[in-house]
Formats: sequence, structure tokens, C-alpha cells
Amino acid sequence: MEHEKATFRVAATLRRSDAARHAGPDAGDRLADRFLAAIPAVTPETVVSGYFPIGEEMDPRPLMARLAAAGCTLCLPVTPRRGLPLTFRQWRPGDPLRARPFGLSEPLPEAPAAEPDLLLVPLLAFDAAGRRMGYGGGFYDRTLAGLRARRTVRAIGVAFDGQFCDRVPAGPHDARLDAIVTEAAFYPAAAAGD
Repeated sequence: MEHEKATFRVAATLRRSDAARHAGPDAGDRLADRFLAAIPAVTPETVVSGYFPIGEEMDPRPLMARLAAAGCTLCLPVTPRRGLPLTFRQWRPGDPLRARPFGLSEPLPEAPAAEPDLLLVPLLAFDAAGRRMGYGGGFYDRTLAGLRARRTVRAIGVAFDGQFCDRVPAGPHDARLDAIVTEAAFYPAAAAGD
């Protein structure tokens, strides 16, 4: 499975690069429109985890700005050492960030801790069953497993439409997404067996 995932990850990275070029500079704004039309249950009480894009990831910042303007509490992930789940700290547009390895941006250590109700999840590829291909560190898989063991949370993949694949290779510990939103469509995850 790991060899299959590694081979798939290389192809998915190339596909995402092509999708980013074709989506255009307003893709993040179009994604925000689609998300807000499809997820009406986001309220000012909702704690939403976003992310700052690295490389050619879909940019969720236009959506995060609109969620903050609507009164939602935003947070960003803080990446721990390998093998641990993510933690989260509150963040609002304009708050300072600290640069971390691999181009990551995180809230300052003194920012209040948060636990999200809804997570915007970056990815390399996705399929109709809610499977996602990430970067291979397993951070979101561990994080979602821990959060879902305690309470109901929603994980929404954020991607370019061109990142859709017929089937993403996944093992038993790979957490599924509840839905995926792109600049062109909203994909509720279909119930599917493996």
C-alpha cells in the first residue's frame, strides 16, 4: 500500500499543479461562494480550522476571511513532531504568524488553544467516497481520529476541481472527509465500501 500511495502521490502533485494553473487567480473566491452555499450550518458559534496554503494548494483564505466576518472563531493547525496529532490555536485575519519548516505558517505560541468543530483540510487528490491523498505524514488522519472519538466534527476537503480522481488509495487508518469543496463544485462524500 505504501508503494502504491507514493507512486500515486507523485502523479497527484503533477495533477494539482495543472489544476491550479487552470483554475485561475479567483479560484479561492469561487471556492468561498460554493462553500457558503453548500454548508449553511456554519454559525458564529462554529470553530473552524483553516490553513495557510503552501506551494500550489487551494487558497482557503478568502473563505476564512468571510467566516471571520460572519463571527466564526478561526484557528490554524500547529504541527507537532512526527507521529502526533495536530493541535490548534486561535487566529484572525491580520494576526501575526510564525514561519515553520516546509513553508508552514502557524499562530504564535501565546495564541489561545482551540478545538475545531469543522476542519478545512488541504489535499493532493480526492475521490467521491471522501478519500484524500495528503503528504504522507498522517497528521490529519490522527487528528480526525482523536476528535471524532470525542465528538462530532466535520472535515471538508479544500481543493481544485482538477484534483478529483476515480479512486484514491487508502488504508484502514486513513480518515475520510465528509465532503470536498472546489472552485467549481461541492462533493458530499458518498457512502462507499472498500
